[in-house]
Amino acid sequence: MRLPLRPFAFQFTIVIMNNVFHFIGEKPNRIPLSLFLLLCLNVLLAPAVQAATPFAISRSASYAIALLGLMTLSVSIYLFVVIFQPEKF
Repeated sequence: MRLPLRPFAFQFTIVIMNNVFHFIGEKPNRIPLSLFLLLCLNVLLAPAVQAATPFAISRSASYAIALLGLMTLSVSIYLFVVIFQPEKF
């Protein structure tokens, strides 16, 4: 019995994400591409922040709160890595 093939869009998404992560792994391109991906994630996260607040906030405030949360998460991951792998730094 043959299993059904994945939809083309899902396969295409996997190929694109594989290329993006390979591109991030190259040393000269890490910072600009990482910032771009962070901003894209912020665009996806900001409406959820705006919907989760019990009172009305502006769109710019929701983007700022989402960006603050993402930066806090990234700094905490960085500090976690620095504490447990200090020989890399």
